[in-house]
This record gives sequence, C-alpha cells and structure tokens, in this order.
Amino acid sequence: MDEKEIVYGKNPVEGLLEVNPKRINKIYLAKGVKFDPKIKNILSLARQNRINVNEIPREKMDKLADGVHQGIAASVSPVEYTELEDLLPKIKDKKDALLIILDKVEDPHNLGSIIRTAAAANADGIIIPKRHSSQITSTVEKASAGTVEKIAIIQVTNLSVTIETLKENNFWIIGAEGSAETYYFNQKYDMNCALVMGGENQGISALVKKNCDMLVKVPMSDNVNSLNVANAASILIYEIVRQRILKKID
Repeated sequence: MDEKEIVYGKNPVEGLLEVNPKRINKIYLAKGVKFDPKIKNILSLARQNRINVNEIPREKMDKLADGVHQGIAASVSPVEYTELEDLLPKIKDKKDALLIILDKVEDPHNLGSIIRTAAAANADGIIIPKRHSSQITSTVEKASAGTVEKIAIIQVTNLSVTIETLKENNFWIIGAEGSAETYYFNQKYDMNCALVMGGENQGISALVKKNCDMLVKVPMSDNVNSLNVANAASILIYEIVRQRILKKID
C-alpha cells in the first residue's frame, strides 16, 4: 500500500470492517458529515470491534485522503497478499475455477475496477506481478468499492513461471488479444481457466502470450483501437459467468 496507508470512502471502510477489521488502526470522521445509514453502520461496526473513531476538521480530512473521501477514512495496515501455493489446494477439486492474471496493468483505477468485477463474478483470485504493475494502494481499494478483502490477490515474481504452475494444476490459460482469430463468445470456458489481460500500453507481453493455450478477442469497430482493460475484463469475465450459468440450467 502507499506510504500514507489510508483507506477512504464509505464502501472501502465499511468493507474492511465487515471482512477484516483487524487491518484498521483508527477511523477518521469529518466534522459535519451527514450520518446516513452507511456512516451509522460504520460507526456501529467500529464500536463492536473497539476501533477508535477520531472526529477531525474537513480540511484535515481533505489532506489526509487523496480523493473523494465522503467524510470517512481509516488508517490501516498493508493488505496481505495470498500465496499461490496456499490458494491452489483450496480450489484443486473445482472444475470451474477462475483466476484473472493481469500482465502490467499499471493504472490503479483499472486494477480496482477489475478486482470489483472479479469479486462480483465470484472469481477465485487475481494474480499480479510484483514489478511493472499497480499494487494494492488506497486508490485501488477505493476503486474496488471495498472488494479488495473479498477476493484472493496473489503477487508473483514471474508470470510465465506462474502460468506453468497453473498448467501443472489443470488450468487452461486464455489470453485476451486483439489480433486473435477467435471471438471471446465462441470460446468454451467449461474448465479451470486463467484469463490473462494485458496492460494499458502494450497488451499481453510476448512471452506470456506464447504461454497461453488460447487467445480470444472482443469484436471492435475499425475506428477504435482497443477497449479500456477494465472494460474488456468485465466483458470476458461475465461471458465466462454467462456460459457457466447456462450450462447449469441445461
């Protein structure tokens, strides 16, 4: 997390209190903030978990939280990443596990949005590299609307090695690539799969692409080069969800 270690906004703070209150050291409340139901719930959860709430001037809150804080912020300990070797045994018996691999996604807003989508889709985890990638910051937690704590986030040193490990554990690797021959809706996802999304500037790196089992694309108009990675991830993730729901109905 960034050096301030501040999470701000109603949903992120409430999400932390509901899922992992031990990360919270202290909560800050801006003077004059409207006590809506969400703020009341945050204060109630803080009391239940014996977390101190400090009321501070709005000007101080503006300096403390770098963004739209909604009158609430929390001082927190850094997020704990999940180890891949700890996650795999938990999903080894699944036949429809879903992991999202992000290859050099550097915009924290994109990372936060993808985390939110993946959590909503009940994905099993998100894998990010330690270098050339956004890590979990207060901006990411805000953009994820408090869902960072609701999905396993795995930080790895080498994506290619990680992909080989996943293949050894019965995962198929599917990369999103604009030059692919297969449209995403023509691909079947009825297996354990890891969806690879490339970064904002170059897409999937050459070595990672080489290690993918299949490549899929989103149909695009000739006058648009590409979609935002968070938007593209939402489309592909929910196609996987759609197909799996239909399969269960059938």
